[in-house]
Amino acid sequence: MSKAEVACIIDDDQVYVFAVKKMIMGNDFCRQVITFKNGEEALQFLHEKMKDPHGLPEIIMVDINMPVMDGWEFLDEFIKLMPSLPRKVTIYMISSSISQVDIDRAKQYSEVQDYIVKPLLMDSLRKILDCVQF
Repeated sequence: MSKAEVACIIDDDQVYVFAVKKMIMGNDFCRQVITFKNGEEALQFLHEKMKDPHGLPEIIMVDINMPVMDGWEFLDEFIKLMPSLPRKVTIYMISSSISQVDIDRAKQYSEVQDYIVKPLLMDSLRKILDCVQF
């Protein structure tokens, strides 16, 4: 199994973020995990990193419901950046929402690899890493 350089978690639930980051790092799935509390913080970071592909994540795991900028708003803005990114970024929507409306909406985005209902388990994390090409 390949290892990602950088994974990104965008979620306002800090307990969840702590647990997922610990699971990722404890199983040596990537070298670095960056986290943001909302989509706006993540977009600011990604705009700054456009010139330096080494700091860009290969994997973004984004929640739907967050303050300031939710996952859908983040996704809409990030998609505008994607053509000018110096590397491929794989996006996963990870949410506690089991609403079929949210699941179907995520499927409307070709950029979203999958929709995963929380909690993120080790099997799902392995599938994420297996689907990403480094």
